[in-house]
Amino acid sequence: MQMTRRSLVSGLASATFAPLSAQSQGASPGIPFKVGMSAPANTYLAIWMADQAGFYRANGLDYQIYNMTGGAEAGPTLSSGKIQAMHIGLSSVIRANSAGANLRVIGSLSNVIRFTLFGRPGVTTPQQLKGGTFGISSLGSESDVTITLALEKIGLVRGDISTIETGSGGQRLAALRAGTITAAALNEPYRTQAFELGLPALVDLVPDQTPWIFSGLVADAAYIKSSRDALLRFLRATIEGNYLAMTDEAKAKDALSKALKLTDAKILDISYKDFKQQSPPNAEISREGARRNIAIVASARDGGDIADYCDLSLSEDLRSEGFFEAMRAKYGKL
Repeated sequence: MQMTRRSLVSGLASATFAPLSAQSQGASPGIPFKVGMSAPANTYLAIWMADQAGFYRANGLDYQIYNMTGGAEAGPTLSSGKIQAMHIGLSSVIRANSAGANLRVIGSLSNVIRFTLFGRPGVTTPQQLKGGTFGISSLGSESDVTITLALEKIGLVRGDISTIETGSGGQRLAALRAGTITAAALNEPYRTQAFELGLPALVDLVPDQTPWIFSGLVADAAYIKSSRDALLRFLRATIEGNYLAMTDEAKAKDALSKALKLTDAKILDISYKDFKQQSPPNAEISREGARRNIAIVASARDGGDIADYCDLSLSEDLRSEGFFEAMRAKYGKL
């Protein structure tokens, strides 16, 4: 009997949790799958939710988070097979590929820049930034590259400042408070924490909604070719985590609170609203954001085609099989 599109969508929507009962009865743990996390932030919420809800197990993956120190590790760590995917921006992918890696963004959890540039206490003017040291997560990361855009807004250039790798948003915020760096770009929840602490906001890029692949889901091109099914399973689980986070505020805030150790209700609320505002429900890559990202970051030598840095075909497969439609049927239109 031929299955209609409607019954296919209904089947996908209702079957998502089916393998969980087998897991509880002692079935094999599934395909080993590690995801690198270099800078925990609210852009990681879809992954935390998928993990908490058991969606990775339901999709046949033995999922683990692999903590990393920065996007600079992406190339060698993905290429070696130590991890199977990583949560980093497209700028880090461009940098890794220029150094010999062959990475591709396969999905995106944020397609706009979400940074505000803060100064340490007492730094309130562009002139005070000259000769200063800016804290970044790692060279070539979004916290590094987007500083150029922020400086342009206040009439400065990269030659006016220096940078130092200080780590995640929480670590950059701590360095600002201690006065060991002059400025740093922060996203949620550290952005709101900086506002609450009264740190001077020098350039706010958030209202601009600049198209950018800010938080990509990244894999090695060789792994995409050899293990496409595992990556499709990963994307299905992560996207469902995204839908669950967007439709169940209480569960989402609980996951954010635990993962980021947030106890302030105001900061938690702002971080959650920021997540909803920036997250593409189906984790699809913005072509406009990719083109802008590549035009600013990639050198003439590296080339500038989206296909050099992004693989859109997995998302197209999910759309063709009716998965996005199944998610809308299950969770409602977002």
